Amino acid sequence: GWGIYEDGGLRELAFWIGKPFDQQAATTGNGSMVAFRARSWKEVDGFYAAVLANGGSCEGPPGLRLHYSPDFYAAYARDPDGNKLAAVCRGVQVP
Repeated sequence: GWGIYEDGGLRELAFWIGKPFDQQAATTGNGSMVAFRARSWKEVDGFYAAVLANGGSCEGPPGLRLHYSPDFYAAYARDPDGNKLAAVCRGVQVP
């Protein structure tokens, strides 16, 4: 399951707990992820490009994740140490 805490308004804090999506054992880099909130799809795209340009690897290119929400635009990557990272923008935009 998922647990979440959010403080509404302009400031938002959230904490999610869940099992790894790949159903493998939770280990460093599998079952843990640092996610950044982006203000635009362009910021998500820039995050993804910067990670790849600095030795990271793709875990999911920028795009809508309709299985989460119609406005959930995200990119997933791993840094050179294997840590999973994400950037997420909520809100429909014209690319």
